[in-house]
Amino acid sequence: MKTKTLKKNKVNVITLGCSKNLFDSEIMMAQLKANKFDVSHESEKLDSEIVIINTCGFIDNAKEESIDTILEWSEAKKNGSVEKLYVTGCLSERYKDELAQEISDVDAWFGTRDLPRLLKTLKADYKKELVGERLLTTPSHYAYFKIAEGCDRPCSFCAIPIMRGGHRSTPIEELMASAKSLAAQGVKELLLIAQDLTYYGLDIYKKRNVSELVTRLSDVDGIDWIRLHYAFPSGFPMDLIDVIAENDNVCNYLDMPLQHINDNMLKSMRRGINREKTIKLIEDIRKKVPDIALRTTLITGYPGEGEAEFDELLNWVRESRFERLGCFTYSHEENTHAFNQVDDVPDEIKQERADRIMEVQSEISYELNQEKVGKAFKVLVDRVESGNYIARTEYDSPEVDNEVLIPQTDDLHLRIGDFARVEITSADHYDLFAKAIV
Repeated sequence: MKTKTLKKNKVNVITLGCSKNLFDSEIMMAQLKANKFDVSHESEKLDSEIVIINTCGFIDNAKEESIDTILEWSEAKKNGSVEKLYVTGCLSERYKDELAQEISDVDAWFGTRDLPRLLKTLKADYKKELVGERLLTTPSHYAYFKIAEGCDRPCSFCAIPIMRGGHRSTPIEELMASAKSLAAQGVKELLLIAQDLTYYGLDIYKKRNVSELVTRLSDVDGIDWIRLHYAFPSGFPMDLIDVIAENDNVCNYLDMPLQHINDNMLKSMRRGINREKTIKLIEDIRKKVPDIALRTTLITGYPGEGEAEFDELLNWVRESRFERLGCFTYSHEENTHAFNQVDDVPDEIKQERADRIMEVQSEISYELNQEKVGKAFKVLVDRVESGNYIARTEYDSPEVDNEVLIPQTDDLHLRIGDFARVEITSADHYDLFAKAIV
């Protein structure tokens, strides 16, 4: 009787954290659907008998959000709104024993590599023939495209290897099949993600092979944009920049988290690179692709970061004029190498420093955006909102970068997922305003 009931159950999948988690949720949802489950993603309706929370455990804020979400659905289960509650993902991988003791209403806890066991718990089969198949949660014209799992880098502040394990590349042929399948479904943009794109292939091809992969992907019919996220600076393969320069459908965009610029900070962070090499790498990339948009992320308040180290970081941000930049405050994570150090920067100072960096970046973004006024760009239309078509240029990734707002008019008909040609008419710090070129 229970098996019959489970077959009729509706499953609501809740995803927290990064795009890699979202990718994992999409894989899980495809498996559930193939097992005849009625699957929804982050449904606001309280009509699902089963809830699966895919958690993030990266930094303090993410852990708090994950725990709050588990407690919220735990209450829903107590109230009878949910019959079964399961938790998976990074937080569960890292703290499942402690969490199980504290939160008794969760029916089972699973780690990042436990999808077959989770399915078995639901009396479902892991269908190997579905490898690479996903239920997209993004708009149908773009998809996150994970090319590898885990990480072998020794960064002192990062707990990802604890939660995700060592680096494991997905073979090129599997990725090609997946890309062709996505293109057949109408996906036009692939956002390549991994803990480190540049490490791709070292484990299975014994060489850095991301350039060959991107070149192969650029030949897939229907894929108009390929966007590169999360490239590690140390040992960066410059032939990847050649691939960007030579292929029109590989966006002039690179997301390369640099974290800091002070030599002592970089050494303590175990980044494998110093200030001089970092600056030269940026110069070399911009020399090869002058039109490239560089996105980076930084950390403030790392142990030992005094005013001098921070001032060096802030001045470097002013000088480098990154097209896109995000900033995080340091999170003291147990079982990382940096946890052995004293977390000696107060939280309010960490945040104040992050705010100062983002103030500088906001002005840089404003100035760079003003340079776009009067120029024409190809854009991809993502959605319609508040009387505007919301679109992006090739220099902008969904949710984290600039958006282009095109007013809806009676004589303008753009479809979501289509490309359009626009002229930028004005700009502020993070939005561009445009008119369509008919």
